[in-house]
Amino acid sequence: MAVRIRMKRLGRKHRPFYRICVMDQRAPRDGRAIEELGHYDPMVRDKAQRVKLNLERVDYWVSVGAQPSEKVAALIKKVKTNRFGTAAAPPPLTPPKAPPAPEAEAAAEGEAAAPEPAETPAE
Repeated sequence: MAVRIRMKRLGRKHRPFYRICVMDQRAPRDGRAIEELGHYDPMVRDKAQRVKLNLERVDYWVSVGAQPSEKVAALIKKVKTNRFGTAAAPPPLTPPKAPPAPEAEAAAEGEAAAPEPAETPAE
């Protein structure tokens, strides 16, 4: 039986959550796991808090012959070396445009719409 360390998807649409499990290679993605070793939540802002792993059990399963998937191998490496990087800051918000001044609008409309006054004879 080929054993793999891989992720089992939980959560809902657009809000993923993964359990890192030891599973038979032929089992479906969300199938029965032999053992759960931790979890991975990609929606957490702090990158160091995204992954929780029991490294002793991971080392045991690797020594017995379990092969981690590519993504799980990268997560294990990051946890062991404690290199998660930093989360990028969100882009700055642009302020809304100020509405035009009401006096300038009224003056512009008044000049264009109103005819010029006729001269009145002086008494």
